Amino acid sequence: MNTTGKAAAVVVPLLGVLAVIVGTFAAWLGGSQPVGWFAYAPLANETFSPPGFTFIGPMTQAGLVSAVVGLLLLAFWAGHRVGRRR
Repeated sequence: MNTTGKAAAVVVPLLGVLAVIVGTFAAWLGGSQPVGWFAYAPLANETFSPPGFTFIGPMTQAGLVSAVVGLLLLAFWAGHRVGRRR
């Protein structure tokens, strides 16, 4: 194995773990955004707001995408390492 392969064997999993940690932290800090939607029920003469209906914010979305990309990178790396073993 050359030095490039050895460096990739260390750098790729570190990047994957870093992406998972940063993505999880960003998703945790992002929170949710309020929804500007409501339904009006004319016969009941009241508004309907479904319980727990929120959208996730853009920072949470970016954090989740980053965490998933990191997990995919780690899964690819692990599969590659197992496949190269003799």
